[in-house]
Amino acid sequence: MQFEQFYLGCLSHASYLIGSGGVAAVVDPQRDVGIYIAYAAEHGLRIEYVIETHLHADFISGHQELAALAGATIYVGAEAGARFPHVAVHDGDEVRFGDCVLRFLETPGHTTESISILVTDTARSAQPFAVLTGDTLFIGDVGRPDLSPDHTPQQLAGMLYDSLHDKLLTLPDSVLVYPAHGAGSLCGRQMSAERSSTIGQQRLENYALRPKSKDDFVHLLTAELPERPGYFALDAEMNRSGPTPLADLPIPQGLSPQTVLDMQRNGAVVLDTRPAGQFGGAHVPGAIHIALAGQFASWAGRIIGLEHRIILVAEDRDAMLEARTRLARVGMENVAGYLEEGMAAWFREGLPVDQVPQVTVQDVHREMEHLQVVDVRQPGEWEQGHIAQAVLKPLPKLLSMLGDLERGRPVAVHCKSGYRSFIGASLLKREGFGNVMSVIGGIDAWKACGLPVV
Repeated sequence: MQFEQFYLGCLSHASYLIGSGGVAAVVDPQRDVGIYIAYAAEHGLRIEYVIETHLHADFISGHQELAALAGATIYVGAEAGARFPHVAVHDGDEVRFGDCVLRFLETPGHTTESISILVTDTARSAQPFAVLTGDTLFIGDVGRPDLSPDHTPQQLAGMLYDSLHDKLLTLPDSVLVYPAHGAGSLCGRQMSAERSSTIGQQRLENYALRPKSKDDFVHLLTAELPERPGYFALDAEMNRSGPTPLADLPIPQGLSPQTVLDMQRNGAVVLDTRPAGQFGGAHVPGAIHIALAGQFASWAGRIIGLEHRIILVAEDRDAMLEARTRLARVGMENVAGYLEEGMAAWFREGLPVDQVPQVTVQDVHREMEHLQVVDVRQPGEWEQGHIAQAVLKPLPKLLSMLGDLERGRPVAVHCKSGYRSFIGASLLKREGFGNVMSVIGGIDAWKACGLPVV
């Protein structure tokens, strides 16, 4: 039996292909489904089953496009209310092909329709060797319980407790755990970077499995829920209806500098995806910077949302197409075009540019009394150590927390290592702050230089 995990780092998303007897099932596919088609062809497999552990809120699934291309059937939890052709899965239902048995467990809590999948290779044993847990059980964490419009977080957390203790934690300690997400995902709080574990390891090490009572568990999960990104509900609805195939989305067209300027004046968002140094050196005034490296799509969804028209600025055409694909993965489909020939064309037209200088931590420490230092990390990061004179303004809430900042005074923005600080600096520049700089290396560099933290 073939068992392959595909890990998409920019979304911290894991999907799976399981093959046996010339047939394959794909679980929780990403939106661009070519990787599964190619793998199946290379290994002589025919994809007949596409399975969703739940209706994902943090990315757009490729379930419908993959099913159409492969001639497969989609399986999803019975409570999903899916509005595309599918088989509604109930507790104990099975799919069999070759030596593989996939047995479904209804495990609500992250969402009401969540399922987990027991995987058995009958050529090895009659007992399951792995469980695909979706967003119910992560490595080191469990799914967030606040994504249902019809249930309170407390109700979902109670369901999740029952799913964990009555279903997953009754499995043998040796059963391998394969979740749908890892560290960096917005679907949990303390996920490990490890991509698999065992039931036994999670029973011992997972903080969310330590509370003895259901009430304690519910309180733990709901006491300090992280902010839910606005695009989550929209993505879930797109997945419920069946998203447009990625291949049907138009390719962005090249735009002249003057066209970009006119569209920006009419409300389009200029999104600069180049590396931080290039953006800092010169960029279109008012542009938002989110580097293509890192958690690009997640941050774009959180900062910009799904409703705005977007104009891309990229290093080259390949980078532009990569940005377009990554945006589509989170449901950002309204890419109106891109700055053809990039900033070189902008320079040739003699149009104005803006800058975000980079400063060292030593510079910040030396000039502290003249600066407003803005820390755009999350509260949990802040509590683990921060600069005494800094003010905490988490990046997702930055634009709603500008009231106490002086626009005429220099602002130094920092995060952990530098990625988020440039996003924050670009937002401040867009809001009219004139003298904004990004701190090289963030708090990591500050600590490495032995500068004081509280």
